[in-house]
Amino acid sequence: MPDWISAIILGVVEGLTEFIPVSSTGHLLLTKTALGLPPGFWDTFIVLIQLGAILGVVALYFRKLWDVVLGLPTSQRARHFALSVFVAFLPGALAGAFLHDVIKGVLFESPRLICWSLIIGGVVLLVIDRRAPAPRETDAMALSLKTSLLVGLFQTLALIPGVSRSGGTIVGAMLMGVEKRAAAEFSFFLAMPTMAGAFVLDFWSSRGELHGDRIGLLALGFVVSFVVGYAVVKFMLDFVGRRGFAPFGWWRILVGVAGLALLGLR
Repeated sequence: MPDWISAIILGVVEGLTEFIPVSSTGHLLLTKTALGLPPGFWDTFIVLIQLGAILGVVALYFRKLWDVVLGLPTSQRARHFALSVFVAFLPGALAGAFLHDVIKGVLFESPRLICWSLIIGGVVLLVIDRRAPAPRETDAMALSLKTSLLVGLFQTLALIPGVSRSGGTIVGAMLMGVEKRAAAEFSFFLAMPTMAGAFVLDFWSSRGELHGDRIGLLALGFVVSFVVGYAVVKFMLDFVGRRGFAPFGWWRILVGVAGLALLGLR
């Protein structure tokens, strides 16, 4: 299969899965394995194109985010929101910086670990969707700093491929009494600095691999993930409001079981 088709497929998978709690990294790594792509550049590709999907959120929420930026000097609400995102971002940033080599070199090459993470995470999501505490916080831009910090600690679990960054943050938020839609929205906001940081770290550490045709492949995957991610974010909030997170839990279990079955046939 030509590399440019692989880049498009991975870009579509990234855009479809980045903002729903099914683990975009897990799906991307399993897709990479299914396509027979070698480690190295394609592992870097998977990390870097995630920023494309994140920019879809920036585009969708641009007016609201721009109002926050303009309001920082005068608005207590804007400053509180910015601080809450920073507090939630910090645990994952520190853990990712210290564990980067282990994550890329060991966990990224463990398809069975990814499958089991998908299954276990799916079960957790099903339980939390039914038994989460009654919501106490309903505004994603006004979460308490304590809640934000605990959500950030849950996000560190997503360093294990298959756990899901959005899944970890959403489950953590709901356990802290955040309403479902607000939990999903805060997960979107937290994705922006988190994935921007991951992009910078991985781009710098892999800069020697990025040349020639590989830059073109990366640009193609980036654009595809942006377009698909933008569409998914618009769909996600309405879907969660109507159906909750249970369908994503069942999907995780299905993919994890199918992955284990296929690996067993190899």
